[in-house]
Amino acid sequence: MASNRGVVYLGPGKVEVQSIDFPELKNPKGKKITHGVIIKVVSTNICGSDQHMVRGRTTAPAGLVLGHEITGEVIEVGDDVEFLKIGDLVSVPFNVACGRCRTCKEQQTGICLSVNEGRAGGAYGYVDMGGWIGGQAEYVMVPYADFNLLKFPNKDQALEKIRDLTMLSDIFPTGFHGAVKAGVGPGTTVYVAGAGPVGLAAAASAQLLGAAVVIVGDMNKARLAHARSFGCETVDLNENASLADQIAQILGVPEVDCAIDCVGFEASGHGTQVKTEVPAAVLNSLMEIARAGGSIGIPGLYVTADPGAEDKAAQSGNLSIRFGLGWAKSHSFHTGQTPVMSYNRQLMQAILYDKVQIAKAVNVEVISLDDAPRGYAEFDKGVAKKFVINPHNMIPAAKPQAHAKEEAVA
Repeated sequence: MASNRGVVYLGPGKVEVQSIDFPELKNPKGKKITHGVIIKVVSTNICGSDQHMVRGRTTAPAGLVLGHEITGEVIEVGDDVEFLKIGDLVSVPFNVACGRCRTCKEQQTGICLSVNEGRAGGAYGYVDMGGWIGGQAEYVMVPYADFNLLKFPNKDQALEKIRDLTMLSDIFPTGFHGAVKAGVGPGTTVYVAGAGPVGLAAAASAQLLGAAVVIVGDMNKARLAHARSFGCETVDLNENASLADQIAQILGVPEVDCAIDCVGFEASGHGTQVKTEVPAAVLNSLMEIARAGGSIGIPGLYVTADPGAEDKAAQSGNLSIRFGLGWAKSHSFHTGQTPVMSYNRQLMQAILYDKVQIAKAVNVEVISLDDAPRGYAEFDKGVAKKFVINPHNMIPAAKPQAHAKEEAVA
C-alpha cells in the first residue's frame, strides 16, 4: 500500500508528523463510497481553529489527524464521480457536505444534515465534526466530490497563484462571510476584532467590498503593523482608553457601521484586563461600538464545551453576554460555520484577475510538512504569519516583490 504522513494531535501543546493510513474511498464508519476522490495535497494551511484544539481547549481526542484547509490534485476518482478527472487541481471547502439534504440545497453547507451523526455540519480533521480525516497530510479523501470541489480552470495559472488560492478552502471565505454578514458595503466604516489571519482576511474582504475605513483591533503589535501595511487603521487594545474612544479618534464618532468578531471564545479583556481571559469580551465590545441597527458578523469560533476555560460557566459554552444591549440597539447577529461554496468561486475569480492579494494580506509563509510542529508553536506565540504546508514541494518559489519606480525629475 502507498505511504502517507500527516500532522497528528497528541495532547495539549503537542503535534507530531506521523505515518498514517493511505486514504481509501470509505466514510468514517468504514462504508465504501463511490462519490469520492483521493487527493494529493498540494497545500494545506494551519488554522486558528486548529490551535484551539492543540491548546487543549476542546474535547479533541489524541490521535486526531489535523487539517481542514486543503488544496490538491486529484489522483483517484470513484465510479460515481462525473465532473472531475485525474490531474485536476481543486480547492476543498472545509465543510464536508452531501449536496442532497435540505440545508445543502439551501446553500447552507456549513450545517449539512447528513455527514455528521452528532450534530449538523461536518469538517475534515476537526473535533465533533463527523470523524472525517484531516488534510494536513500528503494525501486525503474527499467525499461527494462533484458537489464539494472547486476545480481551477487553468492548472498552471493556479499553481502560480497557489499562495492566494489555497486561502479559498476556509480563511478567505470565512473572513468574507464575516464582512458580508456584518453588512459591509461601499462607504461603510468597519471594525474587525482580531488581527490574526482570519481578522486580516476579513479586513481585506471589507476593502474588496468597498468599505471607506477598516479598523483592526488587537493586542499584538506585529499583527497590527501588518494590518497597517495594506491600508487598515488600527487600535491597540493594550491601551487604557476604551475601544469607543479609540474609534472616535479615527472616525470622529465612537461607533462603526459594521463589526466583525474574528477572535472567538479565547478572548481577553482590554486595557488593564489584557492578561485576563474574558470569553465574551469581544461580543460585548462590538455591541458597544456597532451603530444602532447595525450588524455583527461572528466568524470567530465559539464552542459547546471548553474544558480549558477558567470560568466554570464557559466550560459548557455559557458566556456572560450583554444581550440586552444588543437587543436595545436592534443589532443583528450572524454566527456559525461559513458556507464556503457560497463564496469560493467568486473569490477565486477575484484572485485570478488580480483584484485582491489575500496571501499578502495574511502574510503567508510556506513550510514543509516536517516543519508543521514549528509552525504550530510559532502561531501559538502570536507570530504575524499564516503558515501554508507544502507536503510535496509543489508550491513554486515566491516571486520577488516588485517595487514602484521613482518618477523622473524634470
